[in-house]
Amino acid sequence: MTTPEAEQSQSAPVGEPVPEQAGAEVPSAAGAVAGDGSASEGTGAGADAAVPRPEERLDRAVRAAEQALIEYEIAVDTFRIEVENFSRLHHQKLGPMYTRLDELDARIAEAMAARTGNPEDIRKADEARARVMPMPAVEELFHGWMDGGGLFPEAEAMLTDQPVRPPQRVRPSEEARKLYRELARKAHPDLAQDEDERKRREEFITRVNAAYSRGDAPLLRELAEEWAAGPAPAERGPSPSEELYARLEWLAHRKELLTLVARELEEGAIGSMLRMAPDDPDHLLDEIAEQLLAQVAEREAELADLLSQPRASEGPSGSVGA
Repeated sequence: MTTPEAEQSQSAPVGEPVPEQAGAEVPSAAGAVAGDGSASEGTGAGADAAVPRPEERLDRAVRAAEQALIEYEIAVDTFRIEVENFSRLHHQKLGPMYTRLDELDARIAEAMAARTGNPEDIRKADEARARVMPMPAVEELFHGWMDGGGLFPEAEAMLTDQPVRPPQRVRPSEEARKLYRELARKAHPDLAQDEDERKRREEFITRVNAAYSRGDAPLLRELAEEWAAGPAPAERGPSPSEELYARLEWLAHRKELLTLVARELEEGAIGSMLRMAPDDPDHLLDEIAEQLLAQVAEREAELADLLSQPRASEGPSGSVGA
């Protein structure tokens, strides 16, 4: 198993740029067009013909950055899958041992509290038992079903098999009905001359229908003014160079996000374990299992010792003192 950086360096095509580490950046827009200056040393018509235009160099930089990002994303996804698989194996093989340790810790704390009767020991015992059997709070059980006064009426009705109260009927005013009829006649999608216009009309009528269903006359008046003003003028699209610059910025941002994902995977508990034994993670699980078994044996011996000792209210022979 390898980290995203090592995986990427192994799988990247020959001749393509590969980030050397998780924080490596795709080419910047400025660096993409600056060049190293060697092409500008020639003179004459032949030299001018050999020098690519800045837009061409920028386009090549974008393609190289895209390829590098693809390879890095593959490496990160591969490592994520390895971490997830190892996490499942870790849970299947070691999960019962961790559960047994938690149970033994709770029993030891409870035995200690029963023997001493100390309030602090009792508190620790309660905390240890809560870690073994955590109980969700009422708010968690009914998350999204409660307000400050208790359950929402709809939730209470569902839990008690009562019919949910239907929504209150809305009777639009005469003004709302008039505005709706006018807008429906003017903006009906069937009046469109092309597909783009039909789409614009359909989206607008959807908003009109929503306002009318609520009887919202002020909003219908605003929609009437919006329709009367006509569609917004089309904005000038970006130039090819601007699109390439924007693409480079997006690639750089995407690389930063992937770097954060890779760092979280590598610094997490499972990722850190994988880095300890990248070539033989199964052997690492065996070693951890042996350590946990030893801890279980120690806890069981400690519990047996505590249970054999008399409580604070009992005498040496186990009888209750006077």
